[in-house]
Amino acid sequence: MAAAPTPVVLTIGGFDPSSGAGVTADIKTIAAHGCYGVACITALTVQSTAGVRRVSPIAPEVITETLAELASDIEIAAVHIGMLGSGQAARAVADFLATANFPNIVLDPVVKSSSGADLLDKQGLELLTRTFLKLATIITPNLDEAALLTRSRVTNLDQMRLAAAKLHELGATAVVVTGGHLDKAIDLLSFTTAVGTQQEVFTAEKQPSNSTHGTGCAFSTAIACHLAQGRGLPEAVLLAKAYVKAAIMNAHPLGRGVGPVHHLYRMHQLRRRSSPDPVEKH
Repeated sequence: MAAAPTPVVLTIGGFDPSSGAGVTADIKTIAAHGCYGVACITALTVQSTAGVRRVSPIAPEVITETLAELASDIEIAAVHIGMLGSGQAARAVADFLATANFPNIVLDPVVKSSSGADLLDKQGLELLTRTFLKLATIITPNLDEAALLTRSRVTNLDQMRLAAAKLHELGATAVVVTGGHLDKAIDLLSFTTAVGTQQEVFTAEKQPSNSTHGTGCAFSTAIACHLAQGRGLPEAVLLAKAYVKAAIMNAHPLGRGVGPVHHLYRMHQLRRRSSPDPVEKH
């Protein structure tokens, strides 16, 4: 009996040289979930764990050609969209996705880096709210991103519910508002069905760690992987949240600033379990 094909997940985002976030981090997350990752880079950055120093957008025609080449060659099971970098890049991605008919589009609406650097211009932000919300299967804004997209204050669960409702009004079918910066890590899943809007709340203890760079990328990419494997939204969010928690817990210090999560911690755990016991010499 032939083995089931490995789902292919396309990630569209920026390049982070430290590999804590961006497409290289996404590829690690995709591999950790048993999928095969392909990528389209929207912007190059100069950054490290200490923060983002520079953003250089990729020419929109290169983005369009890259997406067209991948789509003509490979069956895509899910798409993850992270940093777009510029309005021109965002337009190129939006125009392509509008006709490509890809399934399972997960949008992480990256606007600023965790160090405060702007990662999307005004034109790109307008496209997020006007176009991408309608294209995405699910969007995964954090508190700040949800506040920016809805032009409202989002600091607690009640305000997360209101923000989700506003995002539905703007065209989003499903939303996960992530509250990892709250005292208790709370994520709110809100999705529309034939009988109305359903909501589920996922809570976890906050992890005391300085290795949290790339949590949003890892979370949204993990959701894309689970959707590619045929899981429903609630299960995909629950498993993605558990993955990020474990990736933080298993991270090791790296760099001078906020270190990355350990995307491939499962590989190390398997290697430790499969290693033979040391043989004592007599």
